[in-house]
Amino acid sequence: MKILVLSDSHSALSFMRRCVSLVKPDAMIHLGDFYEDAQTIAEENPHIPMHQVPGNCDLYRMVRFAPDILNYAVGGVELYMTHGHKHGVKYGIENLLREARKTGAKAVLYGHTHVADCHREPDGLWVLNPGSCNYYGGSVGLMEIENGGIRSCRILEHNDLEEFV
Repeated sequence: MKILVLSDSHSALSFMRRCVSLVKPDAMIHLGDFYEDAQTIAEENPHIPMHQVPGNCDLYRMVRFAPDILNYAVGGVELYMTHGHKHGVKYGIENLLREARKTGAKAVLYGHTHVADCHREPDGLWVLNPGSCNYYGGSVGLMEIENGGIRSCRILEHNDLEEFV
């Protein structure tokens, strides 16, 4: 299962559409900032489940009842999904990691910083910030799930999309 992870889209619909078209994901996650971008992509691709949380720029851009954190299994893998602004991720991810570990998540996904990061902590927890769909040429995250585990996790930048053509 391929999960396309998007964040901080800030109206970068063309880049998002290209990613969906080329990667052909089985599920999508949008981690906030321009919540309606994810809704547009979801409406255009009704066969692909979309999981989304709001970001700090979404206070007046989305439905009021959307949760700030999603914590459930996608593709059989427990994920902790949030924008990150309420965890202070611009000053470090320690608070975010602590909260994610409390839930038993296998991966924590966040945005807000616009800086892409994909790594695995010593205890096995995957950490993925896909960066921004709009800034620095655009980037997204790609998680591949197999047999209830994370087979791979990586960042895709604009030029990396050529491998899917």
